[in-house]
Amino acid sequence: MALVKSVLATRTTQEIDFSPYGYVPTGWICILFVVLYSISTVLHFGQALKYKLWWMIPTATFAGALEIFGWSARLWSSQSSELLTPYEMQLVGTILAPTPLVAANFIILGKIINQVGPQFSRLTPKLYTIIFCCFDLICLIVQAIGGASAARALSQEQDPSMGANIMLGGIAAQLLIYVTLAAEFFLHLKYNAPFRHVEQPRVSEKCRRSVSGNLRILLGAMTFCTLCIFIRSIYRTVELAGGWLGPVITTQRDFDWLDGAMVTLAIYTLNFFHPGIWLNKGDLTADVSQQESDEEAASAT
Repeated sequence: MALVKSVLATRTTQEIDFSPYGYVPTGWICILFVVLYSISTVLHFGQALKYKLWWMIPTATFAGALEIFGWSARLWSSQSSELLTPYEMQLVGTILAPTPLVAANFIILGKIINQVGPQFSRLTPKLYTIIFCCFDLICLIVQAIGGASAARALSQEQDPSMGANIMLGGIAAQLLIYVTLAAEFFLHLKYNAPFRHVEQPRVSEKCRRSVSGNLRILLGAMTFCTLCIFIRSIYRTVELAGGWLGPVITTQRDFDWLDGAMVTLAIYTLNFFHPGIWLNKGDLTADVSQQESDEEAASAT
């Protein structure tokens, strides 16, 4: 028995020594994430068809497909940890996956701006869509170049950090632009400071607007989704900053919790708080004056 344990321990040590991860991915954890992402992806595809939100297919649905791709590669690595091919696959899949998820949040923000009051946005709805599509395409190209660079470096047994950093830079730029535009819009809405006058029957610039309960819920969900992706991005940045053989990148539980779990929470948030449901729940704003009148009437009775 002692001899068997010694042989197994020696075999495990040798697998880790030859593994590009610095560890052997745990099989059941990989299966768990493949199943979770598969469920979410199927749900997103079905919800996109049900609510006719076709843009959710190349965004949230595609993000789920990339995660399935990445975690399937890690599952492959759990059986053959010394192979570089599945390692390269999971590297590209898991780093790229949040990009279309951020794109979904970008589009949802645009829909909210269009309904609540485009005059509170620096960009018009049409210009917003054009700039977003061009910027998102640039970010995807940048990340594709980074992924190709990282994969080529790995195949040549060189340091792939530069390529991975390029990929992370793409999603970091997306997050920065998204958070900046969202914060600016809601600050101008809160303080009734429109950039321009817009002839829109439902939105009066003479009456200060207040977000409705439905919009608050949707905004809370989007904020949580963005926070999860932001935490994940910080982790991947710290991971790569520590070097390809550093203590962070070679610790499996950090990756499982701060990458796998964070993206899982983000993608399921858009399942449970789907824009097809919450963007169609009536008027997303409420007149403050009307709210005050209702409160006075309620207190008088």
